[in-house]
Amino acid sequence: MRPPAKSESMDTLTHALSGALLARALTRSAPAPRDPKRGRWFGPAVPVGHAVAVGFFAAAFPDTDFALRFVSDLAYLRGHRGVTHSIVMLPLWALLLGVLFAMVARRREAWMRDAWLSAAAIGIHIAGDWITQFGTMLFAPLSDARFGLGATFIIDLMLSAILVAGLVASALLPRSRAPALVALALLPAWVGLSYSAKQDAIAFARDYAARAALRVGFIDAAPRPASPFNWTVVVFDGERYHVAHVNTRRTEPLVATADDHFIRRYSAPYQPLAQARWERLPMFGGAADEALAREVWTHPDFAFFRWFAMFPLVERVDNGPRETCVWYRDLRFVLPGRDAAPFRYGMCRGSGGAWTLYALDDVLGRTLVR
Repeated sequence: MRPPAKSESMDTLTHALSGALLARALTRSAPAPRDPKRGRWFGPAVPVGHAVAVGFFAAAFPDTDFALRFVSDLAYLRGHRGVTHSIVMLPLWALLLGVLFAMVARRREAWMRDAWLSAAAIGIHIAGDWITQFGTMLFAPLSDARFGLGATFIIDLMLSAILVAGLVASALLPRSRAPALVALALLPAWVGLSYSAKQDAIAFARDYAARAALRVGFIDAAPRPASPFNWTVVVFDGERYHVAHVNTRRTEPLVATADDHFIRRYSAPYQPLAQARWERLPMFGGAADEALAREVWTHPDFAFFRWFAMFPLVERVDNGPRETCVWYRDLRFVLPGRDAAPFRYGMCRGSGGAWTLYALDDVLGRTLVR
């Protein structure tokens, strides 16, 4: 069995850097006047280096759920961004990590301070995943509902640059928390800019739906790489997805060649709003395949994909003399100009046989899902 494709989530290094930056902002360079009440609630002060290390590793901790991929595909899809990313479980993880870090550093008296720093670092990790569209199960294990702002692409170079700049400036000005505090203030400002652009993209989609007199099931916009103004807008009319790749600020098309830098190449497919090209994609494929597609979609063993996918649709139906396969994808993970897409699943059956669940990979082909 293959491990599933890498999830569409912020990378672990970026999370770890955000935890380190937050820990630096929370830690004084010089010991504060002794305050018995503060010591009782937060524990004794720790050196800046110790605090930053705790923040770094604690913020990386939630992504240890990658181990689920070695259990099974379904365990990973159902459990990723689950209990390790839950605000319900956060106090327990923080306490355990606080005790562990204090023991490793041989500062047992600092366990309470380390626990608070761990709580803050896990919290900023959860926030970093919440701002993406993949979402996170905030209330696991009580609920498997995913929550996501959908404002930021999984890899946002500006967010990463802000984190790195804040940490570098903090190293250059070791006695001041100001660089870390300024960098932390810039993060929500950048996310707010992206979220504002999302609202512009959704307003554009609503206008399209109104002009086309569509019966709207839902309207949404998925963040895309290279710019906070690049979006894939989706209008679902109950049967078809109406999809356009747009840039909400561009007035002229962007032309890119193979020799251009990657930011320009990734951004070029997104057209000015006035020149948007809409695709119409039937959720269940063509009329000839619709019955088969619906049969697979409603199959009990396909329930995980119904829960997981945000914009599910049939990729193709292979209807051969000996075997029939129906393959689904999620438009959330389909980028213009990128042929491969993760998280493609389907079911196959032989003549007169039962449906069997498979994953589809461009390199490995189809693999049985257990």
